[in-house]
Amino acid sequence: MHNKTYIMKKVIIITGASSGFGKAVSERLAQKGYTVYGICRREMDHPSIHYIQCDIRDTERIEQIVSNIYNTEKRIDVLINNAGMGIGGSLELATSEEIQAQMGVNFMGCVNMCQKVLPYMRKQRCGKIINLSSIGGVMGLPYQGFYSASKFAIEGFSEALSAEVKGFGISVSLVEPGDFATNFTASRRNSEATLNDPDYGPIFQRSLNLIEKEENGGLKPDVLARKIVKIVECKRPRLRYVVANLEQWFSVVLKRILPGNWFVDILVGYYKTKP
Repeated sequence: MHNKTYIMKKVIIITGASSGFGKAVSERLAQKGYTVYGICRREMDHPSIHYIQCDIRDTERIEQIVSNIYNTEKRIDVLINNAGMGIGGSLELATSEEIQAQMGVNFMGCVNMCQKVLPYMRKQRCGKIINLSSIGGVMGLPYQGFYSASKFAIEGFSEALSAEVKGFGISVSLVEPGDFATNFTASRRNSEATLNDPDYGPIFQRSLNLIEKEENGGLKPDVLARKIVKIVECKRPRLRYVVANLEQWFSVVLKRILPGNWFVDILVGYYKTKP
């Protein structure tokens, strides 16, 4: 009689799974043999991924979904908070609806998922949470201010959460991507009030052209997908991972070491925000 070792498949929940990072990560994890539940707003179909339609701002629906997954699988090993959106424009002219949409999806969506998954991870005394931040969560990007604010919020939330749940065997990691060539660029909402403003409009358009050029020429989503697979498989993952080209990685280092005013001057010059 031969001894057989059975390796339990990790059960992974990922949000924003229908496109961009989420699609690339979901498919790579499924290829590795993990049990993947992809949460997204669109109806999707894949032979190896369990897609579930949901808006992550709907807390009651999320609670039901997470409960159903746990009851089916008897465990939840990894939560990847990837869902996000971007609204470009000046901070001064942003509407309440734009601010609430930006913070609601990017930040509160992440909070909602963590709050519904954590009781099960605490019960099993193990788990990993991987939150998608951005290098825009390390530095405040002009004309993407509330996007940056939402990612800064994720940074602070994740750091505090890591300290709260580490004792329960749960790790929290932040992934900070630079520019990637995804559909994020095409789906960005831009402030009409900013575009039409005589002061902000021309500067915003100039900055936007640069931002879109860098995004469209950015890294491929699979670069980030491979990194996240490594974090999923790592026994002791770090709190932060920067995934970016050399220039953007260096900008993160500069942000940490330069006086604040100096770094703001660099941003002003780079994004050409002077009239």
